[in-house]
Amino acid sequence: MYVAVKGGEKAISNAHSLFAAKRRGNTDVPGLTIEQIVNQLSFAVDRVMGEGSLYDRELAAIAIRQAQGDLIEAIFLIRAYRTTLPRFGYSAPIETGEMRIDRRISATFKDLPGGQLLGPTFDYSHRLIDFALDADAEVPAPEQAETDPLASVPRVTDLLGADGMIEPDPAEESEIGDLTREPLEFPAGRDLRLQNLARGDEGFLLALGYSTQRGYARSHPFVGEIRMGAVEVSLFAEELGFEVPLGRVTVTECQMINQFKGSMKAPPQFTRGYGLVFGHSERKSMSMALVDRALRWKELGEEQTAAAQDEEFVLSHSDNIQASGFVEHLKLPHYVDFQAELDLIRTMHREHAERLNATEDDTETPREAAE
Repeated sequence: MYVAVKGGEKAISNAHSLFAAKRRGNTDVPGLTIEQIVNQLSFAVDRVMGEGSLYDRELAAIAIRQAQGDLIEAIFLIRAYRTTLPRFGYSAPIETGEMRIDRRISATFKDLPGGQLLGPTFDYSHRLIDFALDADAEVPAPEQAETDPLASVPRVTDLLGADGMIEPDPAEESEIGDLTREPLEFPAGRDLRLQNLARGDEGFLLALGYSTQRGYARSHPFVGEIRMGAVEVSLFAEELGFEVPLGRVTVTECQMINQFKGSMKAPPQFTRGYGLVFGHSERKSMSMALVDRALRWKELGEEQTAAAQDEEFVLSHSDNIQASGFVEHLKLPHYVDFQAELDLIRTMHREHAERLNATEDDTETPREAAE
């Protein structure tokens, strides 16, 4: 239990004022604008949108500024705001095959239909600090890509599927669950697992994904394809009888291909891991795909040997809002709890000392006792 700290209102109010002053910093320096954060800290904005499960760049930028760059705190703010919004319905499934592609790469095929499009990335740059970098410097315009970004581009997994070299796409659930409306229960279907992973903490999923590569799930993955771009979101309007387009959102999709030696029910073939997240978030989508594949061990008839395959462990600890809340609550007053523990330890300490003294008395010889 917690103890209310009497007379602390003034201290708490002053702490808020101190934090506001710290957040603003030197008032001689112009403050960050929302437009600057949206345009120049886009990866941070994308992460906050994804793990906050709310696609709104300006709101994410406001949360980042309010949280002074603490992304988990910003995600918390977005999650809290999201709970206040009305829900009008569920959008139709997006079609990533019709994505307006900004970036598309494959680590499995060099030449593939639709071509590879490097797009915006620092994958091929030297990791060196550019001390001459100036945010106001003129940026050279990139050359236009030869690939038509509006063309329908087949997925690499579809090409493998046509030859029977990869498992069929796992069947969709008859009714898709909603993790934001119902508490997670175990065992969880793949639909709920993917929802959980999509808004899970990137660092946690990255560590789990890395563990599968190091042998803690017997996984040998290949990046079949990563594509990033804008997809159209539609809502089925019952009064009209057809889908109405609402706009476009940017997403990153990863199709991971994994080796599979086969089982009594399935022949040797490649299997799938899938990741889909808001914005330009390749590291997160790859980690998600690796963990998704690890969690499918049971349906593929494999042996569970690693933490990344433990559904309860992964899904219960991947949410950074729950995790940070449970860890950071330790900062709150626990005075009664601690005093109770302290009294218990003192009593046990005293009883332990008494037992030692009694044991020493019992081991004395008659002569020592007489003396």
